[in-house]
Amino acid sequence: MTTPSRLTVLAGPTAVGKGTLAAYVREHHPEVWLSVSATTRRPRPGEVEGVHYHFVSDEEFDRMVEQGELLEWAVVHGRAKYGTPRGPVEAVLATGRPALLEIDLQGARQVRASMPEAFFVFLAPPSWEELVRRLVGRGTEDEEERAARLDTARIELAAAEEFDVTLVNDDVRRAAEDLVSWTRTPVPATKRD
Repeated sequence: MTTPSRLTVLAGPTAVGKGTLAAYVREHHPEVWLSVSATTRRPRPGEVEGVHYHFVSDEEFDRMVEQGELLEWAVVHGRAKYGTPRGPVEAVLATGRPALLEIDLQGARQVRASMPEAFFVFLAPPSWEELVRRLVGRGTEDEEERAARLDTARIELAAAEEFDVTLVNDDVRRAAEDLVSWTRTPVPATKRD
């Protein structure tokens, strides 16, 4: 019988590099399954349907919520909806394969409520100034969107203590390798009972 694996949840403020770490893991550690979130926002340049996100309409997203098909979901930055399809996560965990969710703080809190045995990793920037530089540098949001994201980031940074561990994203390779090592930690027997 296969021993179920423990879900690892990666969360942190906007522009901290969650997507960059997930891309590194996807490329260098194919043994780690990465959940693909559903979102109602428009694709950014280079994002691929089914790889980076499942891009859905508001109506489809609402249907998924109503049918209980999402492990977690939230309206992020007061704009787009994001959520994690439940079925694929549960199926992968049952096989014993390491699984990783890259989500926002609201989603991590929902997952903690429904899957307290998961391992929660807070991704922090090296400094506030670096976070601002990364957000501005990626050039994917207008001034109003950046301001909203930075306001949210201030609040999210204060939530680091809610997580099992804080990982500073000052070196992508090192941070990703640390993250992968945590995905391989088995579920303690007491947490599976």
